[in-house]
Amino acid sequence: MARAKISEKIGYGFGDFASSMFWKIFSYYLPIFYSDVFGLSTAHAATLLLITKLYDAVSDPLMGIIADRTNTKWGKYRPYLLWIAIPFALIGTFSFFVPDAGYSTKHIYAYVMYILMMTVYTAINVPYGAMLGVVTDDSKEKSVFSSFRMFFAYVGSFVAMGIFLLFEKMVIGQPVLVDGVPKLDDAGNAVLAKGVGDAAPMQWTLVVGIVAIICAILFICSFLLTREHVKVEKPKGEKQSIRKDLSALLHNGPWWLLLGAAIGQLLCGSIRGGAAAYYFANILEANIWLTCAIYLIIGEIGQMMGVVLAVPFSVKYGKRNTFVGAMAAVIVFSTLIWFIPVDTAAGLLLLVALQILVSLAIGVSAPLTWSMFADVADYSELKNNSASTGLIFSSSSMAQKFGGAIGAWLLLTIIGAFGYNKDLAVQAPETLGAIKAVMSWIPAVGALISIGFLSLYPLTTAKMKEIQTELSAKRLSSV
Repeated sequence: MARAKISEKIGYGFGDFASSMFWKIFSYYLPIFYSDVFGLSTAHAATLLLITKLYDAVSDPLMGIIADRTNTKWGKYRPYLLWIAIPFALIGTFSFFVPDAGYSTKHIYAYVMYILMMTVYTAINVPYGAMLGVVTDDSKEKSVFSSFRMFFAYVGSFVAMGIFLLFEKMVIGQPVLVDGVPKLDDAGNAVLAKGVGDAAPMQWTLVVGIVAIICAILFICSFLLTREHVKVEKPKGEKQSIRKDLSALLHNGPWWLLLGAAIGQLLCGSIRGGAAAYYFANILEANIWLTCAIYLIIGEIGQMMGVVLAVPFSVKYGKRNTFVGAMAAVIVFSTLIWFIPVDTAAGLLLLVALQILVSLAIGVSAPLTWSMFADVADYSELKNNSASTGLIFSSSSMAQKFGGAIGAWLLLTIIGAFGYNKDLAVQAPETLGAIKAVMSWIPAVGALISIGFLSLYPLTTAKMKEIQTELSAKRLSSV
């Protein structure tokens, strides 16, 4: 087929532009929204995030099955960008709305809205990801489409973090309002906001609503600009065996190991990202010359730089070794955050430097995950005569969501166990210690878990050369 138009590649990138905006809000700001703004206890907020994200993770394969069996004049996957765009925006906005109700009603509302949010996120994001297989039949062009997707995903992160940076600037230093009345300390002075956790509920709804409108527009633009050029049709009389594919997946040893490594990697990232808002509001306090949103934006830039380094490093050292090296760097640099003196300018500069170094390492490892799942698919095809590529790649999405779910749960559970109370002007020393821990050595444990699984991962560069040689010969003999 002819080379795809540049407008189609940009349009495809718009889809992850939108998805990434909400993913960053979920990862970085949802824990503090539920605990400090919505008013849930840290234990209830932790359980909510765990249950809803685990539900989201297991719903991915089901959505893949539904999308594979969708047939419209617009294609199989592309229509979901149009159908789900408005529900995505509406439910996303109301997920950050705080109803004027009792605790139990609010608790139920939070579950209902976030489960709905995860449902529409899956309903639009899974078909969007599957579109890569039908926008072109040229493998090089698919790499170009993937590059556009990653580039616009980072643009989406920057936009979301930029909006929240403006949000923080609007909030910090203003009186904290409780039922519309300024909150007073023991001396009778107005308590001033230290971060977005002190913002009024309707401020959150408004800011997220702005992001949601942008997302809906981008999803619709993605639908309008893209096309499904490849028609995926099954041979007549052939039945797709879900049971056979699942059995092959469950007996795929490298898949289990890579899944564990990916969960550890994402566990590390989700804990660090969610902990930042608590760290800036409670550890840095008056020393916040660098706001949390800027800190997170610096991390996004670092990860983008790391992505650029992933290919040359993996070519020279191999994917597994590069991944292990990146996770080892995360352990070292993340743990060092525990020791920095945050009450000095030098300490704050060191905090920024460590954020850059940790983010670089995470950025190096991130694209390797997708590439290694492709190797697992080749291994499966050689061993089982079935690549189960769609199922294997949906498992990478599951790993992302399992890691995010467990990370958010651990974050809130740990600070809750050490007495975190949003109503205190100054947290207890043990609480501050817990907040430092979830910013430093606890995420390092996630990276260590990743290394543990990867140390057993058998698909080295040499092994993959053998597999690809055998697979090429097998494919030729079956023609």
